[in-house]
Amino acid sequence: MVEELTPKMIETIRDAAGKLTGPKRRAFEARVSLDYLGGDTRLTETVFGWSRHTVARGIKEFNSGRVIPDAPRAHKPKTEQANPQLAQDIIDLVEPHSQTDPKFQGLFKYTRLTAKAVREMLIEQKNYSSAELPHESTIGCMLDRMGYKMRRVLKAKPQKKFRKLTTSSTTSTGSMPPQMRDLIHCESRSTPKPF
Repeated sequence: MVEELTPKMIETIRDAAGKLTGPKRRAFEARVSLDYLGGDTRLTETVFGWSRHTVARGIKEFNSGRVIPDAPRAHKPKTEQANPQLAQDIIDLVEPHSQTDPKFQGLFKYTRLTAKAVREMLIEQKNYSSAELPHESTIGCMLDRMGYKMRRVLKAKPQKKFRKLTTSSTTSTGSMPPQMRDLIHCESRSTPKPF
């Protein structure tokens, strides 16, 4: 039976299966397995690269004529839902170091604390052990969900030096009309310089 399948046919069948999802994909994979490989799930896995468990489930559905419903996915609760005391302790630590958006454009509060710093503060100030606390990346995600955004404090930037436009300066007269330039040059020559 495998001799009938050429590499080009196998590639075409794989491509077709890749465009399907859920029960339709299982039905297609089961039909291919039954038609070309005698329903051998391990051989189907070897030839097409499909999961033999999915193919076996598709064959069961094909033989019974009913679709087996997918099991609902169990969602893991968020860390702050599983441990509300930890969430409250984080808020207690972060709130004094936070400020609202100065333009009031968003609901987020900006904080200078990193997730690593928050984790260290929880250990030092709230007496958590390192094993009790989640990883830094999880704490960072918690801060995001609680409405805190990390924002670096900008260092004071030195002001750029601008040339002062003075009437005695010969370089500042470039944008003046020629009559004014001549007048300034005349005055600067006649004014005696102090010693």
